[in-house]
Amino acid sequence: MLVIEAKIYGNQPQYQKIDEMIRTASFVRNSCVRYWMDNEKVGQYDLSRLCKKLASEFEWAKKLNSALLN
Repeated sequence: MLVIEAKIYGNQPQYQKIDEMIRTASFVRNSCVRYWMDNEKVGQYDLSRLCKKLASEFEWAKKLNSALLN
């Protein structure tokens, strides 16, 4: 596992935005892990479709990355 640490300096709205992005990414990751655990032979394209589905179901999930909309 690769861990990268950085010291950042910002203001409160910037910290809140970073926290929101981390929570959204964790939700998408956990959803993908659950889907992978519940289904057999899950590939990268299946997970990509799941990300697109999540982005259409949850408005805030669209904001994470434009790759979710592909």
